[in-house]
Amino acid sequence: MNFRTFVAVLITSLMTSGLNAQIRSYTTSGGEIIFSFADIDNNGINPDNIVRFSPVFNLQVYGNFDFNKYFGLIAGGSIRNVGFINGNTNADNSGIKKKYRNYNFGIPVGIKIGNLNKLFFYGGYEIEFPFHYKEKTFVNGTKQDAKISTWFSSRTPSFYNTVFAGIQFPYGLSFKFKYYFTSFFNEDYAETIGGETVMPYKGYKANVFYFSLSYALFQNNKVYYKEAKKSSDFY
Repeated sequence: MNFRTFVAVLITSLMTSGLNAQIRSYTTSGGEIIFSFADIDNNGINPDNIVRFSPVFNLQVYGNFDFNKYFGLIAGGSIRNVGFINGNTNADNSGIKKKYRNYNFGIPVGIKIGNLNKLFFYGGYEIEFPFHYKEKTFVNGTKQDAKISTWFSSRTPSFYNTVFAGIQFPYGLSFKFKYYFTSFFNEDYAETIGGETVMPYKGYKANVFYFSLSYALFQNNKVYYKEAKKSSDFY
């Protein structure tokens, strides 16, 4: 049983067990401020890992299914600007810096555990499908003209397997960590340059991971404020 099958079976079992319970369902959404890095091995070379800051355009929409005050499921969709930056790409002190990024469409599923009206933990699995790729090159700080920007590029895999875990604080602030098990590039990608076939990403392994901040990601104001008037358990 692979990981995605396990997640599907787990969620189905949980939802089946909760059929007789009163489930509170609602929709939430929010942006995401991403600080990303990558675990890089470029054919034995480990380039400098430079933090990539991407506050836009990142959108997440979740369906929330709360079985009780302390446990719930989440499932939804997302559009995410994610990538990484490295320095001295080809060799030590080469002066070459590369910026890589994808826009991905994601489908997350997960769980929430804790006091869902105050502080709780969440985590799960998300499959992401890249639909726009961009690559920029800088030499000694000077941007080069050879920018690559393309839709549905074969330079990247058709999808990424990812996992995430986070904590939701009272009043809406959320902190999340995410890791991409699938390497950023399609190592089998080939192109013809000057009559010769080259494979620019062969042996280039880069697993992206990031930390992010969101606000009111799991907070539906209509639901929360209505119940806040009824219960002293709310802040």
